[in-house]
Amino acid sequence: MSDDDDWNKKLIEEFRNNGGKVSGYFSGKTLLLLHTIGAKSGLERVTPTAYVKDSERLAIIASNSGAPNHPAWYHNLLAEPLVTVEVGTETFQVRAVIAKEPERTHLFDKMAEMMPIFDQYRREATRAIPVVVLTPVK
Repeated sequence: MSDDDDWNKKLIEEFRNNGGKVSGYFSGKTLLLLHTIGAKSGLERVTPTAYVKDSERLAIIASNSGAPNHPAWYHNLLAEPLVTVEVGTETFQVRAVIAKEPERTHLFDKMAEMMPIFDQYRREATRAIPVVVLTPVK
């Protein structure tokens, strides 16, 4: 298991044990658990991801901490956009759609306001970082 996998596993456990609240880096931030199906493996993946609210919708940023490639969960969403999220103590289905301009920039700005590191990712990235809008399925 990689250090990232171990860190995510501990974060997921803390999230679930504390009704969606965590300590450390994400303390006081909005965090969700994104359930996707691996595009290649077909296995369920659970990824902690910061989000911002936009009315009833949630927006997540495929920054991959500024890496030159998109995160695996982004590719999983492209393959299967109907996914499950855990937010606080609620679990529900959402449909993922890639935001287009100007919505993309607006939502990215909201995330950077909450977590300024995202602005650094945007400035230093060698790719356009996607913003994914998650709309609850009724």
